[in-house]
Amino acid sequence: MAFKPLPIGVDDFGKLIEEGYYYVDKTLFIKELLDMRGEVNLFTRPRRFGKTLTMSMLHYFFEDTSDQPGNRERGKLFSGLKILEAGQVYREWMGSRPVISLSLKSGKQPDFKTARESLIGEIRKEYNRHDGVKSGDRLLENEKQRYRAIQEGTADEAQYRTSLEFLSSCLNKWYGKKAIILIDEYDVPLENAWMRGFYGEMVDFLRSLFESALKSNGSLEFAVLTGCLRISRESIFTRLNNLKVISILSDAYGEHFGFLEEELETMLAFYGLEQWGGRLREWYDGYLFGNARVYNPWSVINCVDAAAVNPEAFPAPYWNNTSSNAIVKDLIERADAGVKREIEELLEGKTIEKPVHEDITYEDIYASEDNLWNFLFFTGYLKKVSMRMSDDSRYIKMAIPNREVRYIYTHTIRSWFQDAIKTRDLSELYQSLFTGDAERTERELGRLLMESISYMDSREAFYHGFVLGVLGNLKEYLVTSNREAGAGRYDIAVRHPDVSRTPVILELKVSDTYRGMEDACREALKQISDRHYNDWLPEEGYSEVLDYGIAFFKKQCRVKVRRVKFG
Repeated sequence: MAFKPLPIGVDDFGKLIEEGYYYVDKTLFIKELLDMRGEVNLFTRPRRFGKTLTMSMLHYFFEDTSDQPGNRERGKLFSGLKILEAGQVYREWMGSRPVISLSLKSGKQPDFKTARESLIGEIRKEYNRHDGVKSGDRLLENEKQRYRAIQEGTADEAQYRTSLEFLSSCLNKWYGKKAIILIDEYDVPLENAWMRGFYGEMVDFLRSLFESALKSNGSLEFAVLTGCLRISRESIFTRLNNLKVISILSDAYGEHFGFLEEELETMLAFYGLEQWGGRLREWYDGYLFGNARVYNPWSVINCVDAAAVNPEAFPAPYWNNTSSNAIVKDLIERADAGVKREIEELLEGKTIEKPVHEDITYEDIYASEDNLWNFLFFTGYLKKVSMRMSDDSRYIKMAIPNREVRYIYTHTIRSWFQDAIKTRDLSELYQSLFTGDAERTERELGRLLMESISYMDSREAFYHGFVLGVLGNLKEYLVTSNREAGAGRYDIAVRHPDVSRTPVILELKVSDTYRGMEDACREALKQISDRHYNDWLPEEGYSEVLDYGIAFFKKQCRVKVRRVKFG
């Protein structure tokens, strides 16, 4: 069987099929969409779960391109795919309707003026794509003038705000058929506007644009919107009572976004990577959409692509959404002691239970702690383990989905802690460290530990990173870690280029019990001497060293020190 490249970053269905990329057949989404017959369908899924490719597939399947030059035979694109085997009633829909396809994923401008211009630019592209509808006499002259004004960017505000509705009306007149409207990543401009400070203006513009096109529009066959979150009716879908929301909690359509287990196994067999199943399951599985357990498709195809080149490669965190990562960081920065403990429980592989609300606004994300947890759940940073009803509320037990997302949490926590440390006055800790005051060093380290968030997959690694972060502000000192010395590798060494200043060697231990910290400190000091970790310092010109044995148990620590003079 001929090799097929994996479609990394390819979200145009026509290109994917025509250029021979590997394709996981999701065309039965079309069947379910036609069977369910929702008039306005909003699909909410995390970023990079195949929404754009799905919308492109719908575009190619449904669109009648007779008003466009150079149109291609759409039937060839779907040859051999499941939708053509589903029955004649579905095949009759292929190439049968005019389609308005609008992507808002590039709506990430710094202010409302440029964001609005960008959105209008996307609308004008659709007008230009359907330029053929101006031919003939199916549109009135004043309609052609209005059409041209939007194409040329000279229309007034009211015309832009009703431009999707007007385009659907023009297409209906030209084809004699109602239009299908596809709007991909509808909430990207809203998320950007919220982050940049012009949320209200963007909500007002999109509300007008969507409401005119999607409510009581006699030229609308049906509409499909995709996004990451369902924005509440009060925010953008005001008075849109025909909206059908399909979220990650909905049973319908669960298998169409993300890869199912059997789809992953087929892909691995195609590339001769069957042995990778366990690693991919650990790193990228864990999502539950309705009743379907799915893998993150973006991460899977990136990992399989790397493994196809080098079967000895390691899984890596490919899924990245910087804006949502920023909100994870905000959650951590705002966390009180209770939230910090819940984050630690999640990182320990435990679950937390929270009430779930599907319709929120970006403005309300920080209004309550529950809203933040909801945001993390619906954007893919937490998964559903189980659900129960209590009175009129749904409560979901949530957990971190997989190692990839866990890495994002730990990386974000590490970054947050390092940033927070930079703003702290640590002079008392540093003074006690370099004067050999074990009691004060213990007190200052313990205070910082209580403020931190621990992640316990590798406990020594956490504490090692914690101490390195604390020492990061020692700008005049050389801080080295895990260097070979004597008969092993010391944990951390801190020294000043001025050899008259006493250096320190730190050996860190983790105790299984509170009382065991005393023995762990003594063991650490013994290890420094037995393995001669400080023997290299006299050769550098230092006359003495402070050896520290530091033991940790959860958020507690013990510190012991001895001064060793060389001579």
